[in-house]
Amino acid sequence: MNQKLYEGKAKIIYTTDNPEILLAYYKDDATAFNAQKRGQIAGKGQINCTVSTHLFKLLEQGGIRTHFIEQTAPDQMLVRRVQIVPLEVVVRNIAAGSLCKQTGLPEGKILANPLVEFYYKNDALGDPLLTSDRILVMELATPEQIEQLRSLSLEVNRILTQFFNQCGITLVDFKLEFGLDETQQILLADEISPDTCRLWNQSETDSEKRVMDKDRFRRDLGNVENAYQQVLERVLAQNLH
Repeated sequence: MNQKLYEGKAKIIYTTDNPEILLAYYKDDATAFNAQKRGQIAGKGQINCTVSTHLFKLLEQGGIRTHFIEQTAPDQMLVRRVQIVPLEVVVRNIAAGSLCKQTGLPEGKILANPLVEFYYKNDALGDPLLTSDRILVMELATPEQIEQLRSLSLEVNRILTQFFNQCGITLVDFKLEFGLDETQQILLADEISPDTCRLWNQSETDSEKRVMDKDRFRRDLGNVENAYQQVLERVLAQNLH
């Protein structure tokens, strides 16, 4: 019998008969601003699970080890059990969101090099931005792990940017989470979906119409389901070799 292990904002994690394998169920619930804004996006669970499956497979082919095992239903996947590193790694290619708010950079400014940022996964503290030195003081990761998280995230960015370009989508920025397996190897975990990426439609110049991700929900732009569905269709149209 599957026991509920953990329920987050977007997923429920269940145990399976194998202690090293978990079942991730993707919910239709939508949250923004640290869950202060809540709603539902019809079909979101199935879309995010299917998009994540496709992108995990793509990344595995590119040599990135992930927690993904297989998709067992439209809104469910089996994953390896990992101990989540309590850091969100954000990679930015174009200025948007909190980067603009905190630095005054104009939205849409292309960054000369991808920016890698670490945020503390802690809702009570509001997921604050951390420096490498703070990560070490808080003992959240070793210097080697910080370097590994940075280089893995940049490699994920390289693969995903190229892939989304083929889909006619600009990968503005995205959030990754990592975990340690039983041998203390770092695996890419969580999900990669329109919930965790900023995606802009390359055939739209209008700053609102081009948005194909959770910003449609955050900013009340409407047509959220349609945008997610479009991302799904474009992702699935790209065959994996």
